Amino acid sequence: MADSVTSSSSAMSVAVSALRAQEARMRVIAENLANADSTSKTPGGDPYRRQVPIFEPHTVAGGAEGVRMSRVQPDRTPFKSEYDPGNPSADTNGYVKMPNVDPLIEALDMREAQRAYEASLNVIEASRDMQARTLDLLKK
Repeated sequence: MADSVTSSSSAMSVAVSALRAQEARMRVIAENLANADSTSKTPGGDPYRRQVPIFEPHTVAGGAEGVRMSRVQPDRTPFKSEYDPGNPSADTNGYVKMPNVDPLIEALDMREAQRAYEASLNVIEASRDMQARTLDLLKK
């Protein structure tokens, strides 16, 4: 029975690592959405560049393999240009570089992160239930 408690603890550690990774991912997505219309402060300069979270395997308590966000890297997708000669960010030809953030893609990524977060919460709940049942059996 001790093995089931250890397995449950490992599952919980993996799920907690996934919760933290998805929470960090949601922060990056929220930053992208907040800057979806941010242009350069200087004429002809580059606007906000979309950020992409990078995940990697991570050993958690109990030696199990979890996940963590190791870094955030810029998305190298090209910027779009819009003709707006009156904009202070416009270049000499009147074009303004717009961020490479697509709000629809960000919304879909946010929904996926929320679902992964919820799935990890379900794993934690199931692990707690298994531990409680094991303790109940040991009491008898």
